Amino acid sequence: MANVVIFGVGQTADIVSYYLEHDTDHEVVGYTVDRDHLNKNVHNGKPIISFEEVDKTFPPNDYDMFVAIGYANLNRVRAEKYLAAKSKGYSLVTYIHSRAGCLDQITIGENCFILEHQSVQAFAVVGNNCFVWSGALIAHHVVIRDHCWITSEASIGGNSIIGERCFVGINATIGHMVQVGNDCIVGAGTLITKSAKDGTVFITKNTEPYKLNSEQFLRITKMS
Repeated sequence: MANVVIFGVGQTADIVSYYLEHDTDHEVVGYTVDRDHLNKNVHNGKPIISFEEVDKTFPPNDYDMFVAIGYANLNRVRAEKYLAAKSKGYSLVTYIHSRAGCLDQITIGENCFILEHQSVQAFAVVGNNCFVWSGALIAHHVVIRDHCWITSEASIGGNSIIGERCFVGINATIGHMVQVGNDCIVGAGTLITKSAKDGTVFITKNTEPYKLNSEQFLRITKMS
């Protein structure tokens, strides 16, 4: 069990705190943010300390940290704070949900957040500071490099490589043996079957609305 300080006070921090406190033996003892963003003293009943002073209240020899920041600026903000926490000497905890399908033959780095109902297959590698949301498939021998954000129900085929700081949207599919470069955005529902260079953006067009409204549709189809 570790006493954990959470970097951040937004929704991501709240979600991380909830899972750490309800699905692990860890205890969240406080929060930290940069001094410029410190506009209150308490969050979820726990103290908030400026990051510049956090090691005085929660020394890294006695407390661990989790950097709970979203994918702002394509995960660069979280990457920056992850490195800053390490430079202060903090150990960064990783959370893997008790109902995540993670085998022993996988490698998961530090400051990772792996939610429930995953399928992370044998010999997969998840780098440091990655978030993988519920229901994703990470197939065998996949490599996800540092600071990525993989959303719910995304599927990544075997032997594929996802570069650093990538965002993979909900229900996106990345095929077998595909290499996605650094800093790529793979939008929701996108299908990727060919490798992509750094900084590539994939966006799938929205489904067009049907010409009838719901009442007209019900009358014609007799679904009412």
